[in-house]
Amino acid sequence: MSAPHSRFKVQQMDPKPLLWWKARRAKIDMNPPYQRRGRLWSDADKAYLIDSILNGFDVPKLYMADFTWGDSPLNQSRLPYAIIDGKQRLEAIFDFFDGKIVLNDDFIFRAQPDLHLGGLGYKDLKDNYGEIAEIFETYPLTIMEVLADTEDPINELFIRLNRSKSLTGAEIRNAMHGPAPDIVRQISRHDFFAVNISFSVKRGADLNAAAKLLLIEYRGKFVETKKRNLDQFVQESSKNEPIQLELSARRVMEVLDEMSAIFLPRDNILGSEGILPVYYWFIRSLEESKSHQVREFLVAFQNVRKENRELTKLGGTDINPLLVEFDNLNRSTNDLHSHERRFEILATFFAKWTKRRLMASFETAS
Repeated sequence: MSAPHSRFKVQQMDPKPLLWWKARRAKIDMNPPYQRRGRLWSDADKAYLIDSILNGFDVPKLYMADFTWGDSPLNQSRLPYAIIDGKQRLEAIFDFFDGKIVLNDDFIFRAQPDLHLGGLGYKDLKDNYGEIAEIFETYPLTIMEVLADTEDPINELFIRLNRSKSLTGAEIRNAMHGPAPDIVRQISRHDFFAVNISFSVKRGADLNAAAKLLLIEYRGKFVETKKRNLDQFVQESSKNEPIQLELSARRVMEVLDEMSAIFLPRDNILGSEGILPVYYWFIRSLEESKSHQVREFLVAFQNVRKENRELTKLGGTDINPLLVEFDNLNRSTNDLHSHERRFEILATFFAKWTKRRLMASFETAS
């Protein structure tokens, strides 16, 4: 007996005004698993969208999962709607309603160019230019409703809709099928990524870093962590038993627990995603008794690298070739050799550093 076909249909919703959607914003899941991160648009970008609405220009249609037709295993948030594509546009609209953004200073209302409305917010329009506020309130946003009871077609739709846009590898992998994307999301929500790192995560850099750590842990050694390697890993994991993946994720979380205790909030040592796999494997390989020394050592290592770079510029004679090599390897952070060699150099300097500290403590004691 053949398996029943899953439900999948895309059709245009009956047009609803923006006020209608504003009243129902709490019923929209703005962060389903396949979504890009929000808040990527600048205030000027958002205000330009409001400009388009007020001046009657076309706004690209949005895609929204519609769960009002009945129960669906996809509806984990138990909300009637979930945004698939168009999150930034919807956030811009809600921000204007809320007074978080205002019209750009150079805004021109084409129907009455002599009006000076630049810098005004929604409340200003509502209080003083009611008819213009009504244009915004009643604008019929075009929304395509997506009916589905499995995640695969929604993920595929998201990727297809964004194929021509500058999606990062992390954003595309986040919408792929299988257990790995969900596990990567769980890792990226660890306090280490929320509190300790200081690099930007707006385009999924935390998802990318989490995927690299999971891949390295899954393989039990350093491997290449380029986009094609991460994509292949996510695809392969959907066909394998999830037990090893879950065990690897558990180990990653344990090491991140340790790293959270080592590093400071928004630590400037963690200003780059590229160095993270090396630090991860370095801390993972250390004896527990030495973990409290890690940050002090990394600060010293960072300083001595900086001094070495200055010597190199000045043509000094005491240049350390290992530190030059480390900096050069930092230019190709996803190569297998780069991972392995940077780890070796780091471990070598740590051994020397701890030996000097030990000798200094003996001298002090004597």
